[in-house]
Amino acid sequence: MLNVGFIGAGNMGTAIIKGIASSQMADQIKLFAYDTSLDKLSALKPFGVEACQNNADIVSQCKYVFLAIKPQMFDAVLGEIGSLFEKNHVIISIAAGITSAYIKSKTLAEAKVVTVMPNTPLLLGEGATALAKSDGVDEAEFEFVCSIFESCGEIAVLDESKMKEVIAINGSSPAFIYLFAKGFIDYAESVGIPRQTAVTLFSKSLIGSAKMITDSGYGIDELIK
Repeated sequence: MLNVGFIGAGNMGTAIIKGIASSQMADQIKLFAYDTSLDKLSALKPFGVEACQNNADIVSQCKYVFLAIKPQMFDAVLGEIGSLFEKNHVIISIAAGITSAYIKSKTLAEAKVVTVMPNTPLLLGEGATALAKSDGVDEAEFEFVCSIFESCGEIAVLDESKMKEVIAINGSSPAFIYLFAKGFIDYAESVGIPRQTAVTLFSKSLIGSAKMITDSGYGIDELIK
């Protein structure tokens, strides 16, 4: 049984936890979580998550530690628990723009770090996640982390030097797609088409278009024509 802990139980952390709990890995993993919100921790109980009293409890009990917190919280959290990490820990960061070098500077020089850029469709098991590993993370450890994200979507492995650039590709892109959709749906409503009808038609068009990109065998330029 592998202990996996989450520091932070917001939308993304919760999505990953739900993905693990509903996957074939569920019987191989014991889940732990800590969040300053007791309501968020309570909501995780049905998924077999053991609530911890503080961040230090997560580090002491878990080999795999997810830093599922906002980038601006890293200084405070790692300032509190950075010295508790040992060489056997694998630290997984899902915060945009936070590098493994920064995490190592706050924990151990030889810390094992996996940096991850997930996106919000993980909430529906349809995530698109980019991952990169730092030196010291062995293949078995990295494969395990990858399998967690495969349980709630698709993954791609990148060199860490590309983890900032990929934010625009899969991290921020859903928001731009929603904005794109809003323009079409608002237009439909302005010309007398019921909003829900437009939502249904345009959403299916997005899904179908995505499948044309991945499954039709045509390139993007051909599809545009």
